[in-house]
Amino acid sequence: MTSTAKYAIIVAGGKGLRMGSKIPKQFLAMKGRPIIMHTIESFHGYSEEIELILVLPPSNLTFWEELCHRYQFDIPLTVQQGGATRFQSVKKGLQAISGNGLVAIHDGVRPLVSARMIAESYKTAAKNNSAVAAVPMKNSLRKIRTNGSKAVNRARYCIIQTPQTFKVDLIKEAYTVEEKDTFTDDASVWEAVGNHVTLYEGMEKNLKITTFQDLVVAEILMKLK
Repeated sequence: MTSTAKYAIIVAGGKGLRMGSKIPKQFLAMKGRPIIMHTIESFHGYSEEIELILVLPPSNLTFWEELCHRYQFDIPLTVQQGGATRFQSVKKGLQAISGNGLVAIHDGVRPLVSARMIAESYKTAAKNNSAVAAVPMKNSLRKIRTNGSKAVNRARYCIIQTPQTFKVDLIKEAYTVEEKDTFTDDASVWEAVGNHVTLYEGMEKNLKITTFQDLVVAEILMKLK
């Protein structure tokens, strides 16, 4: 690849409701430090040249500063105030980017993302304008109907992960669309304005920590790493 500018927006707006925790899940401890710090380190470890943007709810900004002081966390990044939804938070993160290049958008509670995935996302997006991580389905699937259910071919489906990486100017343009409830990730926003979604190979260990069980599994995987 050429020396195209690279950015990473790390979205951390979770509340930890499914965890049953008073502390937002991105700040829960994993291997001695908050989950979100491990996520940031994954990108910084891949390349110190990536411009990092951390999007947090307004109510978490002071707490984040306290955590940085407590854990002596000093990786350079821009902290951006998020919105009421993920869509709004990503849009605010994009507003913090003044130049062009490639931007990876990543869930703050996916701390086990690998350098291979990050590199592949930028490489794929540079060639195809978009790069969305995907892993094959292993479980059987059934489609729910009003009168029961029906088996479907799992080979025709995949599980979507982050990072999802795009050309900066094009994803900014996509995020000018009106927000919809069906926008569950950046790929759905990208596709809504007529763009083609390019998939690349994700990893099963790149799990999203949403439950206590996820946290336990992530800690085990990190120890194995």
